[in-house]
Amino acid sequence: MLFNFSTPIWLYPQPIDFRKQIDGLVLLVADQLNCDPTSGQLFLFRNRGANKIKMLWWDKNGFWLLYKRLEKGGFKFPGVGEKAMEIETEQLSWLLSGLDFTRFKPMPRVQAKHFY
Repeated sequence: MLFNFSTPIWLYPQPIDFRKQIDGLVLLVADQLNCDPTSGQLFLFRNRGANKIKMLWWDKNGFWLLYKRLEKGGFKFPGVGEKAMEIETEQLSWLLSGLDFTRFKPMPRVQAKHFY
C-alpha cells in the first residue's frame, strides 16, 4: 500500500456516481457518514460495476483522491448496505488485491507488556 494508515478506514458500501470528485466525496462523507473528512481517516467508495474504487484521504493541508480501475474482473465487496463499515489495513490490501476480504480476519493486535 502507498500509505500506512493508522487511523480508521471506512468503506461506503453503496455504489456512488463516479463522476464525483473531491468536493462531492467530501460532502458525502460529511452528510451521509456524519464524519469529518479532514480527520485523517481513509474513506473508500465503489462504483456499481464493482471494478472501480476511489479513496479520499486528508493529509495535513489537502485531500488525496486515489482511483483504481480494474481492466478485467472486479473487486469483491460485501453486500450493499446502509452503513459504512470499518476495515483494517490488511483488509484494504486484500480488497485491492482482488480477494474477498470479508472471508478473512486479520490477526489481532498484541500489546506487548513484558520484555526480557
